[in-house]
Amino acid sequence: MGRREIPVNRVRITDAFWSPRQRLMTDVTIPYMEKILRDEVEGAEKSNAITNFKMASGEVTGEFYGMVFQDSDVYKWLEAAAYSLQLKCDPLLEKRVDEVVDLIGRCQQADGYINTYFTVKEKENRWKNLLECHELYCAGHLIEAAVALHEAAGKDELFKIAIRFANHICEKFMHEDGMPGHQEIEIALMRLYHATKDEKYKRMAVRFLDLRGQDSEWFKRHTPTHPGTHYGGYDIDPNDAAYNQSDVPVRKQTVARGHAVRQMYMLTAMADAAGETGDNEMIAACVKMFENITQKQMYITGAIGSTPIHESFTADYDLPSDRCYGETCASVAMVFFAHNMLSIKPDGKYADLMALELFNAALSGMQLDGKRFFYVNPLTVDMRVSGKAAGYEHALPQRPAWHACACCPPNLARLIASLGKYLFTEDESTLFSHLPIGCEADTKFGKISVESKYPWEGYAKYDFSDKASFTLAVHVPCFAENFTVRINGQKEEFPIENSYAHIQRQWQSGDSAEITFDMPIQRMHANPRVRDAAGKVAVKRGPIVYCVESADHEGDLSALILPENAEIRISENSAFDGMIDLTAEGKAQKIPDQLYSPRLSCAPALIRLIPYFAWGNREKGDMRVWIREH
Repeated sequence: MGRREIPVNRVRITDAFWSPRQRLMTDVTIPYMEKILRDEVEGAEKSNAITNFKMASGEVTGEFYGMVFQDSDVYKWLEAAAYSLQLKCDPLLEKRVDEVVDLIGRCQQADGYINTYFTVKEKENRWKNLLECHELYCAGHLIEAAVALHEAAGKDELFKIAIRFANHICEKFMHEDGMPGHQEIEIALMRLYHATKDEKYKRMAVRFLDLRGQDSEWFKRHTPTHPGTHYGGYDIDPNDAAYNQSDVPVRKQTVARGHAVRQMYMLTAMADAAGETGDNEMIAACVKMFENITQKQMYITGAIGSTPIHESFTADYDLPSDRCYGETCASVAMVFFAHNMLSIKPDGKYADLMALELFNAALSGMQLDGKRFFYVNPLTVDMRVSGKAAGYEHALPQRPAWHACACCPPNLARLIASLGKYLFTEDESTLFSHLPIGCEADTKFGKISVESKYPWEGYAKYDFSDKASFTLAVHVPCFAENFTVRINGQKEEFPIENSYAHIQRQWQSGDSAEITFDMPIQRMHANPRVRDAAGKVAVKRGPIVYCVESADHEGDLSALILPENAEIRISENSAFDGMIDLTAEGKAQKIPDQLYSPRLSCAPALIRLIPYFAWGNREKGDMRVWIREH
């Protein structure tokens, strides 16, 4: 449809909030993850991922270890490393990346196939169990890493390897039935199409999407049983077609269900493919699914997935705070989906979703030091049950150093390291600014720099270096009640369309556009069908959702009450440098001796609210987003 993102290598983040986090990726997190993959971090969950490749290449002997999709951890790390190399010259990292790519190349079979599990353990069973074995999922992440190295770092060795593998996949599946048990290859093939302009990759991606749901019993008939073989803890019921969204054709899907990450990866690919082909029926399905997820099945933080059982959606409005799954990968995928929807139609609701995920549900997946990670992101933690009691084992009160299933940490790393590509899209006449994040961008209309105070203040300034006639369309955040545009210091009015202010003019070198918008402290209330949030309030300022934590309060957080008339204000000091906390004069219910009491007795209490993404960075304790209001 003629509207695309600005490539990541043409945008450099210079933002006070995000630049330190990108430096954390380049200097701490990505090197740390490599050590994890090489099993060099004492006390961390074993990975064995690099060793699996060494075994597949014949370099060493031994038994495959880990999930059947363990290869994907290496590929996502490589993708993050590719963006790191674009952000920062690092000859040592570049050398290690080249070594890993060379190792992967030595694992490639004569026909292009790569998968360490099947090379090491079950050569005879390649492509025989698409439901459980994640071969296409791992292939997708290899291809995504290859495209990233090609585009961001100018390195083509893995790109050549990936093209051979993609050609093998196209030859095998273009004319025979086959669906991925875990959607991902569709995203990757579309990325490879964009990089090569080879139509067969787009056709293969669309074919994988088209086959889904045409025969709801396909996996039931095509999933063999292998007695004694257990695929890394990933036994999947072939009768449950809704689990991987293969029960209904993709163009007919209207309600999110099943495994949340699978759902979002599928929608990400659908939005990309539909935008390229102009498939209005598929676009309409994406819009309906977006509305169902964001209006009926999403937590206020942006988290999705209500239950640890199959890491899944459950039902509309079923959003328990303490048993929330909210997988980090699912929130990362929400950014991917929203980003691709913006390429179809610049609508502020998609930009608002990206901001919600980036500043809340996705970012909470990583410790502030960049070395510990949540897989699950609950909205309530109670030390008496969280991580301990039956049904709450998944909701940990502290971020672990690593996970046996380690899909989330490198997924978040690749998102943050590639943040630049999510800021803009452009067409023949308009530059759309979706997120007011400080950066320098080389657009088709010339060089533009953005100075930003977001997310703590509603201010961004766009400076233009080149003479050009075009429209700058700036997203007005959903929370902004007042929005002002000044051109070269003079206030001007511009039309608002789909929550974008369209500033059309002949720009001169040295021109500037200043955007200011208010950042109200908002009391947020859930639809009463959300049982867990009934009678409670959540607090939000700008894109940031806030929470209370034991470190700032005595007694049970469940006893806190934030009265409807209590003033919530910006705190004069913050628990964390560079952030804004909020405080309010509230109440705390006195804890009676008896289990039930006819009277409610309360005492005054100062309530401190911290950004949700920062919770769990102090002493171990309780946390909650929803607070009693009455």
